[in-house]
Amino acid sequence: MKVEIKIPPLGESISEAVVSRIIAPNGSMVAEAQEILELETDKVNQVLYAPAKGQIMLTVAVDQTVAVGQVIGSVDTDAKGAPAEPAAVEPAPKVAAIEKSAPAVKAPEPVAKITEGPSSRMMVSEFVSEIKTPKAVALPSQSPAAILVAPGTTRKKMSGLRRTIAQRLVEVKNTTAMLTTFNEVDMSAVMEIRSREKDAFFTKHGVKLGFMSFFVKAAAAALKAYPEVNAYIDGDEIVTFSTYNIGVAVSTDRGLVVPVIRGCDSLSFGGVEKEIDRYAKKARDGSIGIDDMRGGTFTITNGGVFGSLLSTPILNPPQSAILGMHSIVKRAMVVDDEIVIRPMMYLALSYDHRIIDGKQAVLFLVTMKQNLEDPAKMLLDL
Repeated sequence: MKVEIKIPPLGESISEAVVSRIIAPNGSMVAEAQEILELETDKVNQVLYAPAKGQIMLTVAVDQTVAVGQVIGSVDTDAKGAPAEPAAVEPAPKVAAIEKSAPAVKAPEPVAKITEGPSSRMMVSEFVSEIKTPKAVALPSQSPAAILVAPGTTRKKMSGLRRTIAQRLVEVKNTTAMLTTFNEVDMSAVMEIRSREKDAFFTKHGVKLGFMSFFVKAAAAALKAYPEVNAYIDGDEIVTFSTYNIGVAVSTDRGLVVPVIRGCDSLSFGGVEKEIDRYAKKARDGSIGIDDMRGGTFTITNGGVFGSLLSTPILNPPQSAILGMHSIVKRAMVVDDEIVIRPMMYLALSYDHRIIDGKQAVLFLVTMKQNLEDPAKMLLDL
């Protein structure tokens, strides 16, 4: 009996995908639920599994676009043989460099030396007449093919995820009144708590105590204080969320993904860290799905892990604000009229000025700063 292999539903608003990798080649024996190919959508990659045990026959190829519900092959359950071990994933072949050299630019012919007399190649009067008459100059072609011809230049097709990221970034810049405001935070208190309690925290919760849980909890408290930041524009209406679902941007080999930590206002620090750890593992093995990234109301991105000192993060639509964390750097600060060394971090809040006024944005960051510099305020809900 032949069992059809169909493209399953891939999430809301996703109707097609691209075959990015075939794991089980045609004619091989597969076990039920064995990985057979990988699909790439404009949001995430998703692995497709064998619906039954038997010999697989696929009718699609790598880079082919397929639709949800499309039959792309079958598994012959009557075939005999042992399922093959999953083949080791080989790195994608590098795009061959374009070896063609750039066309040589023909040097202009030297102008002959001008001399008077019948033996000269050009008379002065002829030369003057010629330079008064402008000639059309042939410009080199500016097509991409003409530009990317230097030795060592490569071409690589953009992934669906990268195309979507590029499109959304441009849309945000063109459709929102985005503005960024900044503040700085003294991380002394957070670092002291983390250093003192990290062992006990790990013993109780089984995960490490990081900085992100402090920022997630501080952001949830600030969102409660300034609900306009936890809202978005839908046509001519302002929609305010009643939940505090904070997305944490995660960089992967395929691009940036933003899994969402739900109910951050009610989660403990341990609960937040467990969610972060769970998403980090899923990001490493490429198993983050559509549902993991749905329903966010606010986003935090941490460029500091890569060494960024200051940046202006771009909104994650349809959300109206995003918080950027940066590197912790020791700097000389004035405290009680004395110069002291403090571990400082710049915070950046990018927001849609159509819905969030400058006053609200600044006060949101001030609230974040106060909660991080005195974490007791978060514990006491002050």
